[in-house]
Amino acid sequence: MTSLTSTLVQLKLSLLRNGLRQSAGRRAAFVASAVVTVLFALLQLLGLLTLRGHAHADAVAVPGTAVLALGWAVLPLFFPTGDETLDPTRLVMLPLRPRPLVRALLAASLAGTGPLFTLLVLAGCALSLAHGAAGYPCAVVAVVLALLVCVALARTVATANVRLLTSRKGRDLAVLSGLVIAIGAQLVNFGARQLGSAGLRPLQPVAEVLSWVPPASAVAAVHAASEGSYGIALAQLAVTAAGLAALIAGWARSLSRLMTAPDASTLPPADAGARGRSATGLGRLLPRGRPGTVMERSLRYLWRDPKTKAAWVTALAIGLIVPVFNAVQGTGSVYFACFAAGMLGIQMYNQFGQDTSAFWMVATTISSPWDAHAELRGRALALLLVTLPYAALVTVLTTALLGDWARLPEVLGLSFALLGAMLATGAWTSARFPYSIPQEGHKNVAPGQAGLAWISILGGMIAAALLCSPVIALTLWLHVSADAKGWEWLLLPAGAAYGTGLTLAGLRLAAPRTAARLPEILTAVSKG
Repeated sequence: MTSLTSTLVQLKLSLLRNGLRQSAGRRAAFVASAVVTVLFALLQLLGLLTLRGHAHADAVAVPGTAVLALGWAVLPLFFPTGDETLDPTRLVMLPLRPRPLVRALLAASLAGTGPLFTLLVLAGCALSLAHGAAGYPCAVVAVVLALLVCVALARTVATANVRLLTSRKGRDLAVLSGLVIAIGAQLVNFGARQLGSAGLRPLQPVAEVLSWVPPASAVAAVHAASEGSYGIALAQLAVTAAGLAALIAGWARSLSRLMTAPDASTLPPADAGARGRSATGLGRLLPRGRPGTVMERSLRYLWRDPKTKAAWVTALAIGLIVPVFNAVQGTGSVYFACFAAGMLGIQMYNQFGQDTSAFWMVATTISSPWDAHAELRGRALALLLVTLPYAALVTVLTTALLGDWARLPEVLGLSFALLGAMLATGAWTSARFPYSIPQEGHKNVAPGQAGLAWISILGGMIAAALLCSPVIALTLWLHVSADAKGWEWLLLPAGAAYGTGLTLAGLRLAAPRTAARLPEILTAVSKG
């Protein structure tokens, strides 16, 4: 009788083959991606082989293996549909035991360009350290163990989170994957700059720590065996094998739970009927009346809507990365901290477009400028609830990294003034230049509305900069005037008061325009 392992491997290959038969374009894309992947892996292999004999070769090979395993662990969270053929929920109705199923799925997981890429890179890491009679046999064992750990790690993470990955939160992770990759690229760039000036020596302590963490411990065992430390090599291989066994055991438990327990997301909580809105902690902390209701709705959109969440997380991350990374590299200025307030202030633009077609429900509750003012005030307060502490935190962190505490009050004042100006212009442009944000895909502007988006955001930012010119002029005067030395701290209350005044004035001016243009706004934001 055909074993389960061979059946699933043949099924995996058949599904891949049948998928490629669907169209010539799909075959061409698969072949092109496979060729590029293999060529890139071969380049990595050759690059690692050039490190043979280098004093700090293990400082690259061991952390490189750990980074490779980390990629296998996180990619299932960001690309949950990347390998639908291995989704265990498709096998729930079959009479399969977890242990044989784990072995079969592990073998089937080894088919594909991803495992081939990993195999070539792991071979380069191991061969860069191997020499002597004991080094090469240990390298073979290490590569096999490390590859199995990577694949098992990915499947364990995917199985444990399969309910999440097929839900709305899983789609949230997919939307945010581009941001994580962008941030990771910045971190890699920063690390490469640091290594470019200091060489590989700074990585040596990291390699020593990771040499006892699977699967990097398997590659470290190659180095130990090549140096004649056979006991350490056996211990490091044993650590990797123990890690593989723990992953397989966790995978089997997750499969058992997945295939026998009901999906909790389809079961209502026992006290769902008894719990009312007044019991929520967030609602009790917000102001009463329409502004508080609008704040709660805006914060819920921030947490639940993938597009809104992605925009906010992007703004939070970039607003922190730009000033902090420049400060760490010694090329920054404390004034870069204003970048955080500017990035979050952009979230005030196109407020109604963020609601998409659901804005009609809000529009039915606006019958006067007073209603529009309460709506805009609630949205601005929700934004300030996050932005004010965040801008202050980034400013303090940047100041601490640069050690320029004397400029902290004035930078905070400038940040608050800039935030107030962007809230004011954002409220006005939201009513004057609304545009639709498509819910599907990665586009942030509906076709035909790109001009409105540019006018709204770019024009609003220019107007905000002009509105901040009095505070900027006051800052310059306090720095150049000999009689004003020591009074820079006044910029903090002055900037806060000025930003508050701009916000109140902007909301007051935007409210009647919002109430008067409700039909046009509703039409514009519903086009996506």
